[in-house]
Amino acid sequence: MSPDSLFRPFTLKSLTLKNRCVMAPMTRSFGTDGVLPAASVDYYRKRAIGEVGLIVSEGTVVGRPAASAYPGVPHFHGDAALAQWQAVVAAVHGAGGKMAPQLWHMGVVKAHESGWLPPGPLEGPSGLLVSGQPAGGTMTTQDIEATIAAFATAAADAKRLGFDCLELHGAHGYLIDQFLWDKTNERHDRYGGNSLAARTRFGIEIVKAVRQAVGEDFVIIQRLSQWKLSDYDAKLAKTPAELAAWLTPFAEAGVDIFHCSQRRFWEPEFAGSDLNLAGWAKKVTGRPTITVGSVGLSGEFTAAFRGESSVPHALDELIRRHERGDFDLVAVGRALLADPDWVAKIHGGRTDELQGFTRDVLQTLS
Repeated sequence: MSPDSLFRPFTLKSLTLKNRCVMAPMTRSFGTDGVLPAASVDYYRKRAIGEVGLIVSEGTVVGRPAASAYPGVPHFHGDAALAQWQAVVAAVHGAGGKMAPQLWHMGVVKAHESGWLPPGPLEGPSGLLVSGQPAGGTMTTQDIEATIAAFATAAADAKRLGFDCLELHGAHGYLIDQFLWDKTNERHDRYGGNSLAARTRFGIEIVKAVRQAVGEDFVIIQRLSQWKLSDYDAKLAKTPAELAAWLTPFAEAGVDIFHCSQRRFWEPEFAGSDLNLAGWAKKVTGRPTITVGSVGLSGEFTAAFRGESSVPHALDELIRRHERGDFDLVAVGRALLADPDWVAKIHGGRTDELQGFTRDVLQTLS
């Protein structure tokens, strides 16, 4: 099928993109003391040259002592870290691209294999891993308020540095997602509750604080997922009604676009319909959505950690769903890690030049 629908402009509020192709946030962990390496400037610039419509950065953590549980994760606070991010976004703009930082707090996660520890204790809604095992501290109300303020400060810095929009990482079992999930949130105060809708308060307060920090015209993207890194079968919302109860308050709080992470974009989210998660999110909220998950390559990203390689895969099903209006934007991960010109090659019909993906790509910044 013709990819023409992927190359129509997209405009929402102050954000105008030349096409519907998004670079998915791909954590690289090549930073030193929270600062991106110099090579990151060229790494992101190459994707802008390669016609990516919107580049979403790797996850970059807000100003909390244990927002990052792993060494190498870049910070979005502190003069040195922000100066390097400003160099990155300037390079992207110079190449004709648009960019969003993905603002992140990891919450309670498994200890890093190196034994590295953050300067403060891990923190989460109940101090629990997604497996239910204790591995950190339970956040106090003061901790929660400080974390919300840290997201707002990072958002204001994103706008000040010249980013075109921002993304909040609320997926995959990290902090915002930990507050949503009953297995990691056992609180009995206003940040807990017996229903998914009740457990949205923390995330909603972050969105409201971020909206206040950036103004009404600056686009806020929220990344979400049903699956967790340690539980691929997890489902926060088991029905469309539960999904609406989860996402509608976020939309009302200020989320403009939902970035709906699936391991395989073609899989239906609920029985009785072939709509995927992005399709359902758009249906229940009326907001634009981004789909993602094994776009353009065989296999899936998590298989790469087991040493599995991937080869180029046709886009016909993706294009069919996009033309049907299921989602507005398409995020690409592994294919763009392997080949910064992937979008340009799709646009130009140069499919014979597409490259596969191997685990070795994860070890380089090129």
